[in-house]
Amino acid sequence: MKRLFRSLLAAALLILLWVPHSEAAPSLEKFLGMVAAQELMEGADRYGPAEGSPPVVGVFAGDKRIGTAFLNTDLNDATGYSGKPIHILIALDNNGAIAGLKLVKHSEPIVLIGIPEKRILDFMGRYVGIKVADILNREDDTHSVDMISGATVTVLVIEDSIFRATVKVARRLGLGGLKPARPAGPKEERTINTARTGIMDWETLLAEGAVKKRRLTVDEVNQAFKMTGSAEALARPEQGAPGEPVIDLYMALASVPAIGESLLGKAEYKLLADRLKPGQSALMIFANGRYSFKGSGYVRGGLFERIQIIQGESSYRFRDRDHKRIGEILADGAPYFKDIGLFVFPEKAAFDPTAPWRLQLLVQRVIGPIKKVYVTFETAYRLPDGFVNIKQPPVPAAADAEEEESRAQTALWQRIWRSKTVKIAVLVTALLVLTGVFFFQNILVRNLKLTDNFRTAFLIFTVVFIGYYAQAQLSVVNVFTFFNALLTGFRWEYFLMEPMIFILWIAVTASLLFWGRGAYCGWLCPFGALQELLNKVAKFLKVPQWRVPWGIHERAWPIKYMIFMALFGLSFYSLTFAEKLSEVEPFKTAIVLKFMREPPFVLYAVVLLGIGLFIERFFCRYLCPLGAALSIPSRLSMFEWLKRYKECGSPCQRCSDECMVQAIHPEGNINPNECLYCLNCQTLYFDDHRCPVVIAQRERRERRARLSTGKPIQNQPKSQAVAVGSRRR
Repeated sequence: MKRLFRSLLAAALLILLWVPHSEAAPSLEKFLGMVAAQELMEGADRYGPAEGSPPVVGVFAGDKRIGTAFLNTDLNDATGYSGKPIHILIALDNNGAIAGLKLVKHSEPIVLIGIPEKRILDFMGRYVGIKVADILNREDDTHSVDMISGATVTVLVIEDSIFRATVKVARRLGLGGLKPARPAGPKEERTINTARTGIMDWETLLAEGAVKKRRLTVDEVNQAFKMTGSAEALARPEQGAPGEPVIDLYMALASVPAIGESLLGKAEYKLLADRLKPGQSALMIFANGRYSFKGSGYVRGGLFERIQIIQGESSYRFRDRDHKRIGEILADGAPYFKDIGLFVFPEKAAFDPTAPWRLQLLVQRVIGPIKKVYVTFETAYRLPDGFVNIKQPPVPAAADAEEEESRAQTALWQRIWRSKTVKIAVLVTALLVLTGVFFFQNILVRNLKLTDNFRTAFLIFTVVFIGYYAQAQLSVVNVFTFFNALLTGFRWEYFLMEPMIFILWIAVTASLLFWGRGAYCGWLCPFGALQELLNKVAKFLKVPQWRVPWGIHERAWPIKYMIFMALFGLSFYSLTFAEKLSEVEPFKTAIVLKFMREPPFVLYAVVLLGIGLFIERFFCRYLCPLGAALSIPSRLSMFEWLKRYKECGSPCQRCSDECMVQAIHPEGNINPNECLYCLNCQTLYFDDHRCPVVIAQRERRERRARLSTGKPIQNQPKSQAVAVGSRRR
């Protein structure tokens, strides 16, 4: 085995040293040659020459220029989770609206070998017709909550890249009412104008923009749910005339003195002002209509789940402790409002009342007893200049394009992490629990039933939460992507795009030094856990189990190393081709896509799971390239946590016979490359009714106890117990 390990390590080093030069970055000209003008923009017949840097080209219909085409990756970083850019040709018409999009090249594994590319193209098609001004203002932005399950990172990168590239070109050309970008000048310093006082009536508050109104009609809500593609939602449309309001929503910053006094009255405003700490803000939301912005979630869980404030890359939700009921709006001429709420931002919130922000309203539609579909509507608010002091700083701040791009990438992955806060917290908690179990395993394994129950429960958690819910199934493709990034320009942002995968890889890397591959393969791999749970069911149903003869077993386990090395070497020449061949892993079919694929892929996964009913963890033992990748550095583990007796292997074979993956050699030593750290051998190690060595120790203690009490010594079945443990099956 040592020779095999040295050979694999030498091969890996040779591959790393002998890699081809990376191909030249694809150009706009190259992709324009692949896509006809009429494919990109309706009515076009040709492209014009390249203009400026980064290059753009005119799109013509005869002699008339009807738009502009450009490549997103020329203007910003659009690197997906594969570590490779997602190249998209974009056409912008003369009015500043997106006129066409074409996905021309990508290396996203979930799209190459998982989700049909058509779903991504359909998603992109939703942006055709959107104007650049709407992208910037997002005043009436409506979008479904979960667009493409399983491709979250890819979708977010595509959306972010399209929007940022389009805005840059529109500014540069002055399209859609945008002025050409100028070198960044002094940034204005904005503070609340506390000197402005006086009570304003309702009409004045609305006219000056101090109070912002948003009306949602029956038709708008129905159209929004139509965009989700949910048949159940379409079957339950909002009732009423198309123009009938579902909700008339109003908002205002009550912490601004002139606005707060006008809406609340002087007495109530003084109570609010006394409550607020320096820099703390308060918001008033009030509404009429059949839909309530408060909902009932805050009654059950203390959270106002239907509203969220978004400012820049930060978002804020309010809890019941932040809320105060208000009976009426006191501004002269104000109508009656059914729902009125005063919300105070938490003291630590970095909310800037002088900067633009958006209120996001979540609208739900019940489609079953416990099932709902959601859409969101956003309304922008900016405090009018009449309530703000504006000061220009003397020193101009120059904007660096590279720093701006880096900030945009950072903002994207941070937004993704914030959106998955609950999932991250659950995963980290599970990892801490598992780490504690490993560190104090000698306490746990003394109780066989507790150990078995804990392991079964954790495997169910791994399949259901880590696999099907969080979609955090690791793959050998992640290994290829990492090494490819090292050679072509490593950036943390590539890997931070998927927080669950990132956290798992950090945990796996650390665990390799302590427990080898077993921490992940034995406990945290959803497909491995699924195999083991199905095998447990098979054993319960008395399905016969086949133990692979040792001679065949030790010659079969190197197969997975050969598969890994072949794929690993190929990935340096063609990452895309290597990703396609990595379908030898059934993970995407069985876990990521939940068997919703073409029949050949489903059949392959089902066959592997079927074999696993008779040969426990068959795929993990002999075929898994990810297991092989993790096994190679397992030899570097610094600790030996699994205890053995000198009698293990000679003569006793019980641990070897009971090891589910035959990772214990007949001579008694544990192979760390194959061990899945199930802890079964450790429950045996301490069990004085199953382990012959411990049985003998117990019998000696009992014999001494009888001698000390003067009781007669009876014949003990010691030799029989040892013989049972020593017999090879």
